[in-house]
Amino acid sequence: RWALWFFKNDKSKMWQANLRLVTKFSTVEDFWALYSHIQLASKLTSGCDYSLFKDGIEPMWEDSQNKRGGRWLITLAKQQRHTELDRFWLETLLCLIGEMFDEYSDEVCGAVINIRAKGDKIAIWTREAENREGVTHIG
Repeated sequence: RWALWFFKNDKSKMWQANLRLVTKFSTVEDFWALYSHIQLASKLTSGCDYSLFKDGIEPMWEDSQNKRGGRWLITLAKQQRHTELDRFWLETLLCLIGEMFDEYSDEVCGAVINIRAKGDKIAIWTREAENREGVTHIG
């Protein structure tokens, strides 16, 4: 089961108050129904994030499932937003829900896409940074 989160930066609020749970889903069919009804990442305004995490894990480092983990990060140039961002994000999501990390899928907590003026970022968050074999396989 997966949970989709949305973050919209509002500097007048605490960080956590800007984070909203959108919905949870369990099946590939439900994922596609959701994906077809949300805004593409490339259309989000600067300062917004989508996060897809396993149910029960919040997309913040303070969550007990994330505390000992790390992340693989892809940084995209501004111009890539209009050519490759949506494809890279969709491929990341499909890897997560399709458990494409083989026996290391349990080591994946979720993924985040950050839309920023200077360039966008996609990250896969892992559970245990000390698990070098698992982290390397995921990356």
